[in-house]
Amino acid sequence: MITKGFDIAGLKGGHVSLTSVQLEDLASRVAGPLLQAGDEGWDDAVLIWNAMAASVPALVVQPTSTHDVAAAVGFAREHGLLLSIKGGGHNIAGTSIAEGGLTLDMSRLRDVTVDRDARLAHVGPGCLLQDVDRATQEHGLATVLGFVSETGVAGLTLGGGFGYLTRRFGWAVDNLEEVEIVTADGEIRTANRGENADLFWALRGGGGNFGVVTRFTFRLHEIGPTIYGGLIAWPFERADEILQAYRTITTEAPRELTVFLILLNGPPAPFVPQEWHGKRLCAMSVCYSGDLDHADEALAPIRALGGPVVNLLQAQPYTQQQSYLDGTEPKGNNYYWKTEMAASLSDDLLSVWRDLFAECPMPEGQLVFAHVGGAVNEHDADDGAVGNRDVQFIYGAAGAWEPNDPDADTFRQWVRDAWKRFRPFSTGGNYVNFQLAEDDADRTADAYGKNYERLQRVKAAYDPDNLFRVNRNIRPAG
Repeated sequence: MITKGFDIAGLKGGHVSLTSVQLEDLASRVAGPLLQAGDEGWDDAVLIWNAMAASVPALVVQPTSTHDVAAAVGFAREHGLLLSIKGGGHNIAGTSIAEGGLTLDMSRLRDVTVDRDARLAHVGPGCLLQDVDRATQEHGLATVLGFVSETGVAGLTLGGGFGYLTRRFGWAVDNLEEVEIVTADGEIRTANRGENADLFWALRGGGGNFGVVTRFTFRLHEIGPTIYGGLIAWPFERADEILQAYRTITTEAPRELTVFLILLNGPPAPFVPQEWHGKRLCAMSVCYSGDLDHADEALAPIRALGGPVVNLLQAQPYTQQQSYLDGTEPKGNNYYWKTEMAASLSDDLLSVWRDLFAECPMPEGQLVFAHVGGAVNEHDADDGAVGNRDVQFIYGAAGAWEPNDPDADTFRQWVRDAWKRFRPFSTGGNYVNFQLAEDDADRTADAYGKNYERLQRVKAAYDPDNLFRVNRNIRPAG
């Protein structure tokens, strides 16, 4: 309940003093809850996945409609308030919360409507991957999303988006047909390839810089409901053999097969034999989404490696595949990542990969090769702002530890040092959804390459005052 005014972070620095009358005005404009610290629902509204990036806003609006979103955006603009948008909150940089500002928590806009005949899914901005996958799999359909089921659809998609289906169907934004969006002027617009086409181009990879999307419409594909996949792992002592085999497997794989390579310490999970808990492993997260009659043939090179200490490869629901890695990234830990993109896996990069993990001091640290390429490479470089059409792998060091770990500085430094050693193998591009706010801000332009200047022009057209700046910010041209 609003009882008195208070100060809130301003868009251009400093603070803005809001009176109780002004706050009551905001409350009257929106049907959804308006929350302050101490209110019921506040803790969930401000909780994000990466504890290291946690911030606390002064005020939260939980919209229940596009009208609510437009009203809240208009209020923020009128009063010059620092504004942020929270979809799923599963974000390495923590940009879904504006410190001391106004946050729109979209969690009440979590509807999914599937048009089976048109093969389209209309998705609310508060949806998680699991919401969309469950709804579409009822019809044996899916779209390209990520690979952790608790990730928010909105943030993942606006940054480009990739997952197990990327090799077949491209980036997530290659499967985006249309959006409804509230822009900085408070207008509600529809954007697609024919209407507001410049805005739609920018939204396909340009992040949350251009407004608040209130509906995503995705193209769907026949997938599942049963695929073949899971996790398989071998002792790290076989790293040279496994890494070389991984390069061959991914080079020769059909589009229907996606294989992520993860170097990690065996987690204390029931599916890992106790003697391998805490021991270094080479694991592959495998998804074969094609005709199951050909699954044995597609996975034969993986099985030919023999001697796994963990083998969970099996026919299973696609929704299970999409949640397989959830347990490796529990909410509330500290996460610190450094990533790059590669066009190939050279002998030198594979050797660096082996040596780095042999030296990794973190019990929960990982090195990852994410297998993409395929359909991504078949689009023009300027087909959507996402760019990076030359990428075959997204790779990096993923640091993780519990809050207050006394070795946190050591862990963070290891990730930074590792990045210096594997960065020379990069294409020069990077994936904006994996950027850290604190030390990757200057890499945003690199992520877009030749598309960046065009993004700045679109930003100037739709958000000239940079209202939407709590993100991987693209400053407006001029």
